[in-house]
Amino acid sequence: MGQSKKQLHRNAAKIKARIAELEGLCRFDPLKSKPKIHEELAELKKKPAEE
Repeated sequence: MGQSKKQLHRNAAKIKARIAELEGLCRFDPLKSKPKIHEELAELKKKPAEE
């Protein structure tokens, strides 16, 4: 079964909040010394575009 509208909205809100958090961390890491953060941010930015 699919997800309800409420659950879809919650998931989208979680993703947006995580993107905002990671953008702040990436801003303080311009040399990409922590590549996992940058990879996760790129992945999450792709995800909402797909849905």
